[in-house]
Amino acid sequence: MAVSNHMTVTTITIFSRANPMFAKPLIFTLLTAISTFAATAHAADGPCGMLESATGSQIRLREGESVNFTHGGTLTHGVLHIYKDGELYRVYWQPIGSSEQYVLAFDDDNSVRLISNPPHGEKVDTGPGVLPAQRVLSCSVL
Repeated sequence: MAVSNHMTVTTITIFSRANPMFAKPLIFTLLTAISTFAATAHAADGPCGMLESATGSQIRLREGESVNFTHGGTLTHGVLHIYKDGELYRVYWQPIGSSEQYVLAFDDDNSVRLISNPPHGEKVDTGPGVLPAQRVLSCSVL
């Protein structure tokens, strides 16, 4: 963000020197555009839903584990699928009644992005442990 702010100041300076009469409207327009962009970028990075164990406990990484996705006031029931490719585990969430599977792309310890992706690796019964409830950062497709 510091780079964007620096570029904006440079742009304002260039246009202000070129035509001082248009400096105030230009500054207002650029600041409005920057504010809108920053708000949109921040909103896009915030959680839009939650992925939680249907039992209310931690999410156990095992085949068929019931996990609910809550977003926009809607509750979608689903199950986990666990795949292993060498030493790498991949965890997928599948809504009940859908053929679509979403890999959990971890953003941090408590946040994921659900990305529609065909399974990779060999299906296994259990994965490496448990997860806390996960904030979901990508709900646009669902």
